[in-house]
Amino acid sequence: MSSKVNTAVVLGGGIIGVSAATHLARRGVSVQLVTDAEPASGASGRSLSWLNSAGERSKPYHELRMAGIDRYRTLFATDPAREWLRFDGALYWPSADEADAAVARHEYEIRHGYDSRLVTGQTVKAHTDDVDPAAMVADGVFNPGEGWVSLPHLIDHLLEEFTAVGGTLITGAGRSDVVVEGGRAVGVRTSDGRTVTGDAVVVACGPQTPQVVEPLGVTIGDASPVSMVVISEPLEQDVTTVMNTPRAAIRPNPGRTLAVDHDWYEESITGDESGYSIPEEVIDELMEEAAKLLDGVDELPKASWKIGRKPIPGDGEPVFGELEQVPGCYVAFTHSGATLGLLSGELISFELTTGEKHPMLETFRPERFAEAERVEAERVEAERADDAA
Repeated sequence: MSSKVNTAVVLGGGIIGVSAATHLARRGVSVQLVTDAEPASGASGRSLSWLNSAGERSKPYHELRMAGIDRYRTLFATDPAREWLRFDGALYWPSADEADAAVARHEYEIRHGYDSRLVTGQTVKAHTDDVDPAAMVADGVFNPGEGWVSLPHLIDHLLEEFTAVGGTLITGAGRSDVVVEGGRAVGVRTSDGRTVTGDAVVVACGPQTPQVVEPLGVTIGDASPVSMVVISEPLEQDVTTVMNTPRAAIRPNPGRTLAVDHDWYEESITGDESGYSIPEEVIDELMEEAAKLLDGVDELPKASWKIGRKPIPGDGEPVFGELEQVPGCYVAFTHSGATLGLLSGELISFELTTGEKHPMLETFRPERFAEAERVEAERVEAERADDAA
């Protein structure tokens, strides 16, 4: 880790960029936050933002996510009446042909102390009134400690503090590049040629992050798919439970609306990053599937939808750390941007202001992709040598 920083440029107006900028400003760093358009206009504006560590993942990743949820609970405690941050539990069930999956998931979760309740169509009402029991094609799992956040609302909340403590927000910068001088990152150059300088640069550009650091000679594996989130019209009844089911995933959203997504329709999306489209009948089908989940809801009209790439690193694990090849350039790239939103900013600011590496991020450094490429290249070379022999 390089020396401590007094000034920083954060590139990216999503939750991780805004969180990093705010936490750095809290520590007395002079921060300029640069975003290509407006804050929350990218992946953070179309995230299901389910706060969880459900299912199976590596132990370090689980511990990171649990710490991330803890930070949300701290924020929640300051004002439990906020409509954009709630902890009312989440319900999952698999498809009928994977009926054993819920039991396996439940058993895995309880082995490491994750609050997990196995439920059936006959017992689900003891945990939530939101679901129509007839929709449960298989037994499921209810996790009462899980929640959700509306990231655009959280970003607005953090930006109020950021600007109040003297941070500078630069919007509409377009595609920006990291500026390197003497082998060290010293700022970013915006699309109109302006250079914004700092002792360190934090690249937190969601699914564009690998593309931003590629010109620096750094490879970060990228598995980001194109996906969609649909916001419903307001419902007459309250829905409080997050649901992850075979044909639709839903979460509550401010104003008695719902956010809905899944992955079965992704092949119907066409276009590129300059613009995506999807047949409207596919959206209607998704909303019909979502309506079937809800007790007392006959239809769920769509109000709006957003399509774009969902940030997922190539190996599924988060990427956090200063680039060894380019000192002063810090990269943050993860699928769990919502769950890690607050914690990621805290840990990034810790590393940049103390000059120390945080042990929770030890396994998530960006250099692991270069190491994996090196190992694979050695394997291929060894096979060629064997064939030649």
